[in-house]
Amino acid sequence: MASTTDFAAPIAQSIWDMKYRLKAADGTPVDATIADTWDRIAGALAAQEADPDAHRPAFRAALQDFRFLPAGRIVAGAGTDRSVTLFNCFVMGRIEDDMGAIFAHLREAALTLQQGGGIGYDFSTIRPMGAPVAGVAAEASGPLSFMDVWDSMCRTIMSAGSRRGAMMATLRCDHPDVERFIEAKRDPTRLRMFNLSVLVTDPFMEAVERDADWPLVFEGRTYRTVRARGLWEAILRATYDYAEPGVIFIDRINAENNLHYVETISATNPCGEQPLPPYGACLLGSLNLARLVRAPFEAGAAVDVAELEALTATAVRMLDDVVDASRFPLQAQADEARAKRRIGLGVTGLADALAMCGLRYGSPEAAERTGAWLQRIANAAYRASAELAAEKGRFPLWDDALLEAPMIARLDGDVRDLVARHGLRNALLTSIAPTGTISLLAGNVSSGIEPIFATSYRRRVLLPDGTHREETVEDFAVAEWRRLHGDAPLPGYLVTAQTLEPAEHVAMQAAAQRWVDSSISKTINVPADISFERFGDVYLEAWRTGCKGCTTYRPNAVTGSVLEAEPDVPEAAPAAPRPVSADGTVVHLTDPLDRPEQLDGQTYKLRWPNSEHALYITINDVMLDGRRRPFEIFVNSKNMEHFAWMVGLTRMVSAVFRRGGDVSFVVEELKAVFDPRGGAWVQGRYVPSILAAIGDVIERHMVAIGFLGAAEGLSAPGDGDAPRLPACPRCGAPALRRVEGCATCAACGHSECG
Repeated sequence: MASTTDFAAPIAQSIWDMKYRLKAADGTPVDATIADTWDRIAGALAAQEADPDAHRPAFRAALQDFRFLPAGRIVAGAGTDRSVTLFNCFVMGRIEDDMGAIFAHLREAALTLQQGGGIGYDFSTIRPMGAPVAGVAAEASGPLSFMDVWDSMCRTIMSAGSRRGAMMATLRCDHPDVERFIEAKRDPTRLRMFNLSVLVTDPFMEAVERDADWPLVFEGRTYRTVRARGLWEAILRATYDYAEPGVIFIDRINAENNLHYVETISATNPCGEQPLPPYGACLLGSLNLARLVRAPFEAGAAVDVAELEALTATAVRMLDDVVDASRFPLQAQADEARAKRRIGLGVTGLADALAMCGLRYGSPEAAERTGAWLQRIANAAYRASAELAAEKGRFPLWDDALLEAPMIARLDGDVRDLVARHGLRNALLTSIAPTGTISLLAGNVSSGIEPIFATSYRRRVLLPDGTHREETVEDFAVAEWRRLHGDAPLPGYLVTAQTLEPAEHVAMQAAAQRWVDSSISKTINVPADISFERFGDVYLEAWRTGCKGCTTYRPNAVTGSVLEAEPDVPEAAPAAPRPVSADGTVVHLTDPLDRPEQLDGQTYKLRWPNSEHALYITINDVMLDGRRRPFEIFVNSKNMEHFAWMVGLTRMVSAVFRRGGDVSFVVEELKAVFDPRGGAWVQGRYVPSILAAIGDVIERHMVAIGFLGAAEGLSAPGDGDAPRLPACPRCGAPALRRVEGCATCAACGHSECG
């Protein structure tokens, strides 16, 4: 394949410029090219070595051509001297069931989010709703009430680099409030800043299989008993309906943990790939398998395993150096990270690599090859960490009990011997994380271990002047096929996420999990019309095949539909004619239209969540050349907080309407406005701001009067279209989908997980 340090597409350069390029305080670029970014990272990490010059060239070579991709926090922060953490996510401390302790943890969460770290919390330690509170003659409000406080706090914190904080909340399957937890997100305005997962235990799954009773217990007291299968089905029904909560097989995680002798895990980072103890941190990086395929799409296509193993060893050393180079929001996090030196080396571009090797993602052959590649990575990573231990010393909490961990038993004999002789520099080494934005930077390689999302799709690229341009972005493997074979039809084994069976997703996750000592962030896409029974089978199959958790995505009216890749759009019914000149161009009038004495119009009532008073929107119309068109708009409310901008908005929009011509662009502009404090769910659909909601009303009115055809209106009610994706909090486009447990924008590349 061609080697390049340049960007494969404008979207990659735009993402680098917005998220990862070092700039001075006044916005002047410091990194002139992506090569400067790689130099900055390699230099910052090599500086942690006794002989920086001896390692800087190898670090720089690993980054070349996007072969090794450190996580976004490292790319953005290494070598910048900024007070930010290079660790992506944290699990916070154990929450004691005490009001003072709870709010002390809230403060810690705010500080961590402020520095750019996502957080995970187990709320199982908080007493259930209605439990007595000793000494104050009161009843407890339960863990969900405190989760609401965390949610509100997170809405006010903008993470470093403008990324809004991501949070994970877990609750045990035997907590008395677990049913409330399961149902919490049926309220579309609640806990929007959280991902939710239920901690499912082995005894619970056994009780489900037996259809046995299941006690809900807190601190030794049984509050009530439910049927295990009924509770399991409640979890599945909630996930079927609105994609949450996820399921974490917590006993399996603890049984497989290398550090079983010194820690108990009860929470994960926001996307689930890192189960962590209190104050644990996840440090991530990915090997780009797509860049390591030799002779792609030929009979002998294969990943260069020698290069893969060498690259793995370099990546382990680089990530180990990040532990020393990073700042931490809290001292407890720094102490935890340095005591165990846990890293999370994973892969990206897996689906592209399989396709370039002639293998269909999800097939038995692809699952076997995936396992073989990851087995190579695991052995190379443990060998490198043992050699680092011989050179620099074992991680401080090393104990020979680690040698009893299941992962150690699966390693090659020579690697086991090396670990037994030298110990390890890093307690855990492998993890497969979301890589959405970083994968785009690398030429739109398939993300993590996910299948190819689409062969091509449209994205909006932000230009330097603040405007946007749409472009078609091709998947990396597809682009490579086009380079080699021109317009020849794509091979049948090059499949996308929407064409796979759920069982094929599970098979790939299970094949990878065997060789990953931490966990995997993966979303199992299921069709909207999957039966509830088949949907439940997905989770049981994940449990039976050794997965550590399961996250599914079923498109529906709440979660949004899966983005279609370059769909064929049927011909729309012709809209009412627009005012045109003799040469067919739209007429733009210089002078405003005169206002008649009397106009017909319509008033709409708009309720915005968390606002005490409704907005009343009146749109009056005028007849022009036999066509009804909007002429003026008024917005009124008892809420005086909005008075000034409402007057300004109505005057400006009315002035635009009165100039005539095609004024439908007003709808598009208003609907692209997002509120940095967060939008709201309105009638089962995410709306990014009050202004966007007003844009919806104007659009609906234009459709109703015939100024816009129903096919032109993006959200005309009752048109039978599939539900739109939620709007992106950065660009406002209705393109926010869930990938690897993370909300990711298919229009601008924004990801809540970096």
